[in-house]
Amino acid sequence: MISMNYLKVLTIYASVFSFFGCASQRNVQQQSLQQIDYAREISNTILYKWPDSLTRLDGKSAGWSYDIGLYLDAISNVYARTNDQRYFDYIRKQMDRFLLPDGKITFYGQELYNIDYVRNGEIMLYLFEKTGEQKYADAAKFIRQQLYKHPRTSEGGFWHKKVYPYQMWLDGLYMGQPFYAHYSSQFNEPANFDDIARQFILMEKNARDSKTGLLHHAWDEKREQKWADKVTGKSPNFWGRAMGWYGVALVDVLDYFPKDHPKRGDLIAILNRYAEAVVKVQHSKNNLWYQVLDQAGREGNYPEASASSMFVYTMLKGARLGYIPVKFKTTGLKGYEGLIREFIVKGEDGHYHLNGTVMVSGLGGNPYRDGSYNYYISEPVIQDDPKGMGAFILAANERQLLLK
Repeated sequence: MISMNYLKVLTIYASVFSFFGCASQRNVQQQSLQQIDYAREISNTILYKWPDSLTRLDGKSAGWSYDIGLYLDAISNVYARTNDQRYFDYIRKQMDRFLLPDGKITFYGQELYNIDYVRNGEIMLYLFEKTGEQKYADAAKFIRQQLYKHPRTSEGGFWHKKVYPYQMWLDGLYMGQPFYAHYSSQFNEPANFDDIARQFILMEKNARDSKTGLLHHAWDEKREQKWADKVTGKSPNFWGRAMGWYGVALVDVLDYFPKDHPKRGDLIAILNRYAEAVVKVQHSKNNLWYQVLDQAGREGNYPEASASSMFVYTMLKGARLGYIPVKFKTTGLKGYEGLIREFIVKGEDGHYHLNGTVMVSGLGGNPYRDGSYNYYISEPVIQDDPKGMGAFILAANERQLLLK
């Protein structure tokens, strides 16, 4: 889901910050939770670190990657709250570099049928709505074309990627469905909402664990993968960020889902089951969530920043909009305090930084990722991973909305 060059450069960033003692201060005072606008601070860190975009080892800008779409979406929320023009200008600059004169998108390989590549279409739609410029609508329509032909399971679920046949991953719901819903609303394609609801319903049906209510990272319809249970097709563990992606996808899709659609209630019911399962695995002492969700006490497991941020965002937004009971706001607020205490540091560069994000976790591929517990705890954990920063900004901005 991410290039090797990109992984290397993130590792270098982490090493450099560690060497210079970036984690010089921990902000653990209760009063700082209200005094410091951490959504703005981490947004400012992104603008400082990546003024033109994520950067590769050869000095060129990174390609069409979903993490860019995640943190730009998060920054757009901060812009909506603060009206700080720097944020909008940054979003526009980042997306403009991908646009080609013929309406196509550089670095985007539609023929790969990778659901991750759909994610950034959400930002194109945002820019179209804000500016009215046709180039953004054309880019969104170009991305929409992928979904017409994207391969599916026998029940109609989008494959995660062409190279991962007959597999649905929790990650994929976030990558594809908010854009699909937003596009369908913007360009009046109401029939698509049945299809959008189907994706969430199928994922819960095929990946949910009846005992815990948690969803397994992925499901293989053919039961062919080494990681897939031969009876259920489920992967063996509950990865934190995968569950996080699914929750964020649900609360964001509901922004565009018609209020009178017969499946809207089904999505809200799924979100409520999801919230009940997630709150049960929130750690009782640090109020965070772990890399492998249901095994917090096991050797090697650790609280993970991106997953915890996604759960906080889902709980706070879901409660604010009335999708889930108000009790989950308390869950989210406790989680937010845990995020600040555990992961936020102020560096010698004067900027705030986010520790504790696992760089990547996946299944299959080469070298093969088997979905075991030992696999999940073996992936590198770094500072200022853009996925973690984007998720944290989403959570922190929801916290700031509560202070208004």
